[in-house]
Amino acid sequence: MKILIVGHGGREHALLHTLRRDAPGAHFFITGSSGGTAELATSIAVPVTDSSGIAEWAQQNAVDLVVVGPEAPLADGMVDRLMERGVAAFGPVAAAARIEASKAYAKALMQRAGVPTARHATFADAEAAERHVRREGAPIVVKASGLAAGKGAVVCETVDDAIATIRSMLRAGDFGQAGAQVVIEECMAGEEISFFALTDGTHALLMSGVQDHKRISEGDSGPNTGGMGAYAPVSIDTPALRETVLGAIVAPTLAALRADHATFRGLLYAGVMLTADGPKVVEFNCRFGDPETQALLPLLRSSLLEPMREIALGGSITAHSLDWADAAALTTVLATRGYPASSEKGRGIIIPEHVSADPRVTVFHAGTRKEGSRLLTDGGRVLAVTAVAASLAEAARVSRDAAEAITFDGKQYRRDIGWRELARRGTALAQQR
Repeated sequence: MKILIVGHGGREHALLHTLRRDAPGAHFFITGSSGGTAELATSIAVPVTDSSGIAEWAQQNAVDLVVVGPEAPLADGMVDRLMERGVAAFGPVAAAARIEASKAYAKALMQRAGVPTARHATFADAEAAERHVRREGAPIVVKASGLAAGKGAVVCETVDDAIATIRSMLRAGDFGQAGAQVVIEECMAGEEISFFALTDGTHALLMSGVQDHKRISEGDSGPNTGGMGAYAPVSIDTPALRETVLGAIVAPTLAALRADHATFRGLLYAGVMLTADGPKVVEFNCRFGDPETQALLPLLRSSLLEPMREIALGGSITAHSLDWADAAALTTVLATRGYPASSEKGRGIIIPEHVSADPRVTVFHAGTRKEGSRLLTDGGRVLAVTAVAASLAEAARVSRDAAEAITFDGKQYRRDIGWRELARRGTALAQQR
């Protein structure tokens, strides 16, 4: 079997790691490479941005399955191009990927489908958006409607902050085309949990709930990032909550997409806020989350490849199920100095032998490259250090210790990943915050 993974970040490394376990005899390819994937898959030179080129390469090389990791090529129609050439691809077509590519579209879809979400309004005119904020007050959330690499949602504590954010998006164009339209939402109070659902367009397999930390600094402070860490399982992921997520969120959303002639086949990611009024959708994504995937997949004992391939071939997943290890996983992201505003590339990375040899630890490469025998930084988020252990407290300790042992100039990371869950469980580690 030949499998091509599109993308080369930490999420794609985790997917590659899991799929190689499921199909050890397969030949894996990947677009580009990192210091972590270079020895696991053959790199191809076609860029992620070239949907037609990747589709042509996959057809010419008789690839059996293409797994598209990032959201941008999904929104660009990469799966559409692959399907046109008869290549099985895991991921939604462009029409379905709009659920992430356009927050305005997603909000309208949820409203039609009766899916619970925050009160919201959509604007392309800055003056109208500013008037709305002055009426609503703060705190309030301003989101770029388009794709913004996980950084387009700004929680504004004051009206002045919200107006400045609106002007940066709609007037200054700081988010490019992604910020040409903004969605302004009420600031929901509660705890957020992420749910991934493998879906054939009608049926869904809900994966274990996972929580991530978006803010750059400890105590969930500072600006939003693409994600500074994640952990699973989460004790608030109860059977009753899962039933609600499937019945009140996932099922009506899939039905609404089918009604829009945009059947969603792939991985639907629902960020859910547990409010006093019940679970509400923060936003949808059309692909695996990053770094949630790095924490979640090491706990999966059943095959990921089998349901993914069934979905890609247009089949039903009703015969499939997911089995999870009785353990906990936690990943700590190591980022460069200046992230998320900037990144420092070309800094030498040293991963000590005792970290590489620890069977509890897997280091996923998010932004690295090899230069001869040297491993160098090559992005804002550099590594995701995942530990699996019998308890979350132990996984947190092992991940944190490994993160501390890895070195590169300007390294920054959070030492409190999982603090909410640890506090719920009354561990001493939570008290170290």
